[in-house]
Amino acid sequence: MESRSTENGHFAPVDPEASREARLPVIGEGRPERADAARNRDKILNAARHLMATQGVNGLSMSDVAEAAGVGVGTLYRRFGDRAGLAYALLDEWGREFQAAFLYGPPPLGPGAPPLERIRAFLHAYVDDLEEHLDLWLVAESASPVAYHPSSDHEARLMHVFVLVRQARPDADAEYLAQALLAPLASDLYAHQRSERGMSPDRIKAGLDQLLHCLEDHRHARD
Repeated sequence: MESRSTENGHFAPVDPEASREARLPVIGEGRPERADAARNRDKILNAARHLMATQGVNGLSMSDVAEAAGVGVGTLYRRFGDRAGLAYALLDEWGREFQAAFLYGPPPLGPGAPPLERIRAFLHAYVDDLEEHLDLWLVAESASPVAYHPSSDHEARLMHVFVLVRQARPDADAEYLAQALLAPLASDLYAHQRSERGMSPDRIKAGLDQLLHCLEDHRHARD
């Protein structure tokens, strides 16, 4: 029996005949927007991307983004909540490309490769994503618990690994293992490994490979 994420963060059974990866949450999916609201959102995100390109993540202040987008700063706060919410919106925009790659792209990241190979390719691609957008992830995850921003990006990635672990090891606790495999890629830990511990992306990828090796069915290997 397959599972899906519930409101309390646990996984509940769903129809095993349904397509597994078709149930992944779609990044950026939400209620249909009015045309003027969609235009404002595009203006704001375009302005935020331009400021980041020219000034780095420090340029991502709510007032500066509002001024560059030609909207009131109150519009930003109503729409995104705070700076962390704006950062999540930007990450969702970029995350759609990543999700399309692991859902529909060529193997081993996309369908067509054995599940453990797909998990390995996914974890390596996740490291590359952190390398490119780490400053923005740190801003997004800086929100206090009372201002938590649920990320459809993270939910999609977690469910993807969960499905692949279930395929590779039906006997294993896929919910726990999926979270354990993604835990080393929390942005604050990754930043610590890179800046404080001096670990290279290649070393981090090699460490993830060693963790993934534990999922191999050694009973069959002994045979």
